[in-house]
Amino acid sequence: QVQLVESGGGLVEAGDSLTLSCAASGDTFAWHSMGWFRQAPGKESEFVAAISWPGTRTSYVNSVKGRFTISRDNIKHIIYLQMNGLKPEDTATYYCARGKSVSFERTKTDYDYWGQGTQVTVSS
Repeated sequence: QVQLVESGGGLVEAGDSLTLSCAASGDTFAWHSMGWFRQAPGKESEFVAAISWPGTRTSYVNSVKGRFTISRDNIKHIIYLQMNGLKPEDTATYYCARGKSVSFERTKTDYDYWGQGTQVTVSS
């Protein structure tokens, strides 16, 4: 059974930093890209960042480039999303997901397992 469990969300002020973590259990990590998506209330789910297997390439949505960094620990089976310079528009529930292949994609249909999400709220 594949399980992805996010943690690290919270309530912060604009300009603050947060690091989200996503722990993967089972035979879930090797040979799969990983990604982060987010969904704000009343909005469509949005791709945020992705990292290939084993972690040599990354991709970001334009709105977070230079502020967010995705990384992975292939020993501990954890992916991270370091978020700096947070803005109120970053407020959303953040989900990690496992990609279907080694190479990352930006569309939800290219991911097959999802976590339950962690809430990030940024006050102005």
